[in-house]
Amino acid sequence: MITTDFVPGSPCWLDLGAPDVSAAADFYGAVLGWEFEPLEGSADGFGLARSDGRAAAGIGLLTEQGARSAWMVYFFTPDVHETAASVLRAGGTVRVEPRDADGWASVAQFSDPQGGQFAVWTPGRARGLEVADDPGALCWTELYTSDASAALAFYQAVFGWQREDMPMPGGGDATYSIVTPAGQPSERMHGGVLQVPPEQLALSRGAAAWHPVFTVSDCDAAAATVRTRGGEVLVGPSDAPGIGRMAVCADGAGADFVLMTPAAVPAS
Repeated sequence: MITTDFVPGSPCWLDLGAPDVSAAADFYGAVLGWEFEPLEGSADGFGLARSDGRAAAGIGLLTEQGARSAWMVYFFTPDVHETAASVLRAGGTVRVEPRDADGWASVAQFSDPQGGQFAVWTPGRARGLEVADDPGALCWTELYTSDASAALAFYQAVFGWQREDMPMPGGGDATYSIVTPAGQPSERMHGGVLQVPPEQLALSRGAAAWHPVFTVSDCDAAAATVRTRGGEVLVGPSDAPGIGRMAVCADGAGADFVLMTPAAVPAS
């Protein structure tokens, strides 16, 4: 599970680059119940999305030339410069050099060898996510990639993640690799890595990509809201036995994300 007690390699923040910040804030407010708080003095309209008053994500203006709207997942590191060096040694690319984000945090952005983009965060004034695993908050991260073995080797070299492989539901040869921060128990698992064929990578607009998974109390109702608010439901809603009910979605600008209503835990 994702928590706000961050350890090296655990998800600790996420933000969205949107072509229209106000439209994105309205969309996710309807789907996830977020309240948007613009940051005073922000030149690009950046603000915090809050769930019950707690910081759940950031939303800002998409400024990268030729880029599509997308969610960026940040992983905790005690030293962004050291992580940048590890990324290069492991064959990745530095997209945005380590920098100070106005005292909020030290951050950097990277691409893995298959093109999956991610970022790292060393807290400053802002520790990171203030809520996780609750309705309206991040509960899981998932990488769709063209080469799962190579991707896992890369992230293990950079973050030291532990992995556990399991067969995908429904049989077949597909394997789903669950990742956990180094030295942490299985309860701290925070994401999965899945190798997918090219036609399924089209859900990520043709490239490897990390997807945030958000908890919702009613996946079907939230997916219906995605549609009525101008987004698209790409897959589902459908049941994943023992996990929950899920829907792969895109907002009105095409940013991919997943909704999940966790399966009920049997009474002991």
